[in-house]
Amino acid sequence: MRLHRHLLLVVLPVALLLHGCKPATPDEPIVPTPALTQPLGNSLETLPPTVALQWAAMSLRLAAKAPGNTPTYASRAFGYLGLGMYEATIYGLPGRRSLMGQLNRLPALPQPETGQTYDWLVCLNTCQYHLHKNLYSHAPANEILILDAVESAIRSDLTMMLPTDVVARSVAHGEAIADAIYEWSKTDGGHEGYKNPFPTDYQLPNAPGTWIAPIDGQVAIARALHPNWGSNRTFMPANAELPLPKPMAYSTDPTSAYYRMYKAVYDKNKQLTQAEKEAAIWWADDPSLTFTPPGHSYNLASIAIRTTNANLAQAIETYARVGMAVADAFVCCFRVKYTYVNERPSGFVRANIDRTWIPFWPEPPFPGFSSGHSTQGAATATVLTDLYGPNVRFTDDSHVGRPRDAFRNVDFKARTFDSFWEAAEESGGSRILGGIHTSQDNEVGLGEGRKIGENINRLNWKK
Repeated sequence: MRLHRHLLLVVLPVALLLHGCKPATPDEPIVPTPALTQPLGNSLETLPPTVALQWAAMSLRLAAKAPGNTPTYASRAFGYLGLGMYEATIYGLPGRRSLMGQLNRLPALPQPETGQTYDWLVCLNTCQYHLHKNLYSHAPANEILILDAVESAIRSDLTMMLPTDVVARSVAHGEAIADAIYEWSKTDGGHEGYKNPFPTDYQLPNAPGTWIAPIDGQVAIARALHPNWGSNRTFMPANAELPLPKPMAYSTDPTSAYYRMYKAVYDKNKQLTQAEKEAAIWWADDPSLTFTPPGHSYNLASIAIRTTNANLAQAIETYARVGMAVADAFVCCFRVKYTYVNERPSGFVRANIDRTWIPFWPEPPFPGFSSGHSTQGAATATVLTDLYGPNVRFTDDSHVGRPRDAFRNVDFKARTFDSFWEAAEESGGSRILGGIHTSQDNEVGLGEGRKIGENINRLNWKK
């Protein structure tokens, strides 16, 4: 139940706070400053998605700004943040059901008091604040101040016309949901994964065709990111049970399919067009500079919401589905990666074709097969297509405003797609253009990502 009221969501304190910072880009999302909304009714289906969009922007900002920024930890955070958004508002989402009893060992969550009035936007705002505060407790102090200001400004605008007892009850429920989800998150295997992303006790195998970790700058330490991430708990039980795909058999015979596959990456890298360079850079999503690849997917969720004029209820479900899809994608993908520890093109090419070759894009610190970009991109495309249809034309402006990559002579230009799958396919293919994945990595990743997304879609979202 909701009270009838106008919602003024002009987050002026946040805008003023951010004004003194470095100019914001899509990799440094700020909370938007929307206009006055229309009078609202009782259903979240009648509300605009403003508050959900605001918190998604904050999620992306913290993903980019927090130390230990990795695609693995970021994907996990998006999963819990999206789920929190959903469960904090589930009793205000018409026709939808809680995911309790459906997700992997998710315990019973706090229930609202029977017969009492709650403001579900206040619940959402409080839940998101506390989840961000816990998942990104290691963020820089100035980012925590911005987080505090965002929550305070939104709460002030939401509660100015509400009875104090409704506010107190809604805040308490939102915080209780956040606390329960955070406690559950501690048992998944990835808790505080930013603290030791490159464990020194992990030993890479030394066999033909296995990946050789890159050297960390001037320090002769091989880096392997989160080698145990694949053993983490998935959100969807079925995603933990997916059979492992197998890579092609290793061969140095120039007539073999394996050799030709790696040589094709080398040959393509020597003749990239300007358009291909732009695609490779657009999807690079360097964790040291951006909100990471899963952050790009979470931003595509925001773009889908805006493009389709989705309401608040649709937006909340969108973030829940995309967040859990990318989280499960990275668990499943890293299970495959560290089962086979398959080499990337750089290792094979330098050993068998051209020992001086440097790929267009720097190699990430984990094995090649299968592609994380392809897996999480396909999982995202699968859930967004199920929510909004197969023919949504949209413009991805995620990196517009970033300084050009002068070293590679590439500008960051918005890219337009005719479907979510078209974007996923370009994202996966961009890693071949970057010289860091093979066609096998991409094709298998796309196929596995589709399965992961389909399993998320199969959850009983509707009553």
